[in-house]
Amino acid sequence: MTDTSYRFQGKFPKIGIRPTIDGRRKGVRESLEEQTMEMAKSVAKLFAEHLRYPNGEPVECVIADTCIGGVAESAACADKFLREGVGVSLTVTPCWCYGTETMDMDASIPKAVWGFNGTERPGAVYLAAVLSGYAQKGLPAFGIYGNHVQDAGDTSIPDDVRGKLIGFAKAGLAVAYMRGKSYLSMGSVSMGIAGSIVNDQFFQEYLGMRTEYVDMSEFVRRMDEGIYDSAEFEKALTWVKENCKEGPDNNPESIQTSREQKDKDWETVVKMTQIARDLMVGNSRLEELGFGEEAMGHNAIVSGFQGQRQWTDHFPNGDFLEAILNSSFDWNGIRAPYMVATENDSLNGTVMLFGYLLTNTAQIFADVRTYWSPESVERVTGHKLEGAAANGLLHLINSGPATLDGTGEQSQGGKPAMKPFWEISETEAQQCLDATSWRPASVEYFRGGGYSSDYLTRGGMPMTMSRINLVKGIGPVLQIAEGYSVDLPEHVHETLDKRTDSTWPTTWFAPIITGEGAFHSVYEVMDNWGANHGSISYGHIGADLITLASMLRIPVSMHNVPQENVFRPRAWGLFGTSNPESSDYRACQNFGPLYK
Repeated sequence: MTDTSYRFQGKFPKIGIRPTIDGRRKGVRESLEEQTMEMAKSVAKLFAEHLRYPNGEPVECVIADTCIGGVAESAACADKFLREGVGVSLTVTPCWCYGTETMDMDASIPKAVWGFNGTERPGAVYLAAVLSGYAQKGLPAFGIYGNHVQDAGDTSIPDDVRGKLIGFAKAGLAVAYMRGKSYLSMGSVSMGIAGSIVNDQFFQEYLGMRTEYVDMSEFVRRMDEGIYDSAEFEKALTWVKENCKEGPDNNPESIQTSREQKDKDWETVVKMTQIARDLMVGNSRLEELGFGEEAMGHNAIVSGFQGQRQWTDHFPNGDFLEAILNSSFDWNGIRAPYMVATENDSLNGTVMLFGYLLTNTAQIFADVRTYWSPESVERVTGHKLEGAAANGLLHLINSGPATLDGTGEQSQGGKPAMKPFWEISETEAQQCLDATSWRPASVEYFRGGGYSSDYLTRGGMPMTMSRINLVKGIGPVLQIAEGYSVDLPEHVHETLDKRTDSTWPTTWFAPIITGEGAFHSVYEVMDNWGANHGSISYGHIGADLITLASMLRIPVSMHNVPQENVFRPRAWGLFGTSNPESSDYRACQNFGPLYK
């Protein structure tokens, strides 16, 4: 049995909570001590109940030892946070405090301030004053202020405050967890795809991450020299034969591979999956086998496999390794998904990572392949699109790397879903496997053979498609489209699907149309999408992506998130309030990358 304890090396970042207080003693401070500390404790309880780390454990919070009334206590809090591994900072207060004396000055840690809305003491006054100080010092911070006045003794957290606290914390933890980790490039540039030109400056300055590189020949070396767990390989191969049903071979009979070669391909792709995982996170079993250096891995929380064409012209493709690693289960049981980008598209891998860290769920990697207008669908199939699909559809399809969770065979409240691994049952994992067939690869594309996963995503799931693009002179830019997966009548799906390579997984996606900008129509969404790939996450997480992007100073070029749900640092409003999209660009440019 392979030891998977290497998966999450090091400690997870904690959330630091800073209860700040009016420093005047002999009456004022003393009257506020209990209320201020109770605010901090109530927030810590909220986070522990609602937020999980990628391994499924509750998020940990660290509260300052005392309320912070001045610079000495602020410094003591900073020391404690450093010792405890705090990566996100939240200041809470019900009263006036001394702004620059009590503020958190760590420029690399996402920060927010919750100022209690009560009339007895001016928490809102401190909130405004300290956020002004943060803006003046170039340390963007989020402001949280309840819509309704609370009584001084009220220890509850209003729903609007709760939503902002959780949204800030999710994004802040994602920022903190990425820092110091790696993107592992397995191979180089695939077929001239710009996203697979791994930009180390982007990863270093915006995400705080390393970029690691291995040539694809490392797979050959490890297979030839037996640098993998052979016992696990036998277990995995048995599991594959029992759970991964092979679909029909669509290749012309003249170029179909033999049964013997197909069986060898299965062995190869299983070994490739083991090796890719071990390259990412290491494997203590390799040390036991005498491969101490290889056992360490590359501390990678996301990777990409080039595949085409230097690998796939000769060896089986990487579809199986990508699909299985991106899924929440394999021969070792149900576990957290790995993030692996096909064709080494590191920019799509980045938004896969964003979505994963915000939701703890697997992510679908797909080509944004085709816009089907209602008229085109009716012309080709005779079917009139209705419901969420009435304005047209995007055909999201790609060769194999899409997570098997994307079948929608998990459920939540009786509806199709994609869930964190600790909520997935054995039955649901099996249903995802049963809904997937593994089609012998199209030899015209993949001369070395291999297997491509083939499934159809169930309709009715809320989904968010996103993409990072790099623009010379601007840097990274994020695109977001919330929408729904859609069911089509079987004959309609079959007709449309067979117009492309039907051996690949399909998600029919209907973006939510607002009638404005890039969301004037589904066609405009397709026409404004910045690249050939997109990452699709379960749920409508556009607001969380926007919050995360603002922390990293990445502007958002298009989104269909209701404006009332958008949450950015308070300083963004100082760059203009009538056009939030423009002010976002100006603010990001002004403050620059988080780690520059």
